[in-house]
Amino acid sequence: MAYLGNPARTKEVLAKYGMSAKKKFGQNFLIDSGVLDGIVSAAGVTSDDCVLEIGPGIGSLTQYLAESAGKVVAVEIDKTLIPVLADTLSEYDNVTVINEDVLKVDIDEIVKEYNGGKPIKVVANLPYYITTPIIMKLFESGAPIESITVMVQKEVADRMAMGPGNKDYGSLSLAVGYYAEANEVMDVPPSSFIPQPGVGSAVVKLTRYSEPAVQVQDEKYMFEIIRTSFNQRRKTLSNSLANNPALRVSRQQVQDALVEMGIDEKARGEILSLEQFARLSDILQRSSAMLN
Repeated sequence: MAYLGNPARTKEVLAKYGMSAKKKFGQNFLIDSGVLDGIVSAAGVTSDDCVLEIGPGIGSLTQYLAESAGKVVAVEIDKTLIPVLADTLSEYDNVTVINEDVLKVDIDEIVKEYNGGKPIKVVANLPYYITTPIIMKLFESGAPIESITVMVQKEVADRMAMGPGNKDYGSLSLAVGYYAEANEVMDVPPSSFIPQPGVGSAVVKLTRYSEPAVQVQDEKYMFEIIRTSFNQRRKTLSNSLANNPALRVSRQQVQDALVEMGIDEKARGEILSLEQFARLSDILQRSSAMLN
């Protein structure tokens, strides 16, 4: 039975191994059983599921997942935590721990090896400093992922579900919106962790679309436009996009494309929706091909 997820038992495990949270890995250990139950419930984990957990730490969330899932594959970068996990997860025969950097592993291969290529669910308490690269790695991996339920910094959770015209709207909002439907499940206070982070957290569930939210000729080209548009938010689209040689477009071409779309030629990226970015991408790619 899951026994972690409370301050006393967590401190006991840390003391047993002479450990403390490592800042370089963004470690904050969950000590709130209500939050742990809430994460597993929000993810909809059942005995039919294979779950990929990223950054299991000492195994608090892993224990809760193992009680509900058919199989849990946990990827942990910190080698010093491997013997701890061997201890805290010793009662569970449905858990496999992989000592790797999740940004370097082949997610699709993991799915093939441990779930026969069938869709998995991802559940994690993500390190705040590397949340966006991990989310993008999961989306871009090509692996069959049904949903991603993660604990992240509250500000990042808000950004995932943000629409155009807001200061927090940006590349992450658009990427998430392209691949999945985002729903914030619960807010989590700093007191739910050891050590306590300096900011609030939230659990967000990203339910993967069967097909991307919009159709675009070249997905990579569109995301290059999106990234460029938000790298310097104060610049107009015509200035920022023309300055990126990878896009192969001039300032005039961008302005003409915006006018064709009925958008002010001095517009900034923050006002465009995902659908508008897809259309802009198609127009500019066609224009670039004609010029080059």
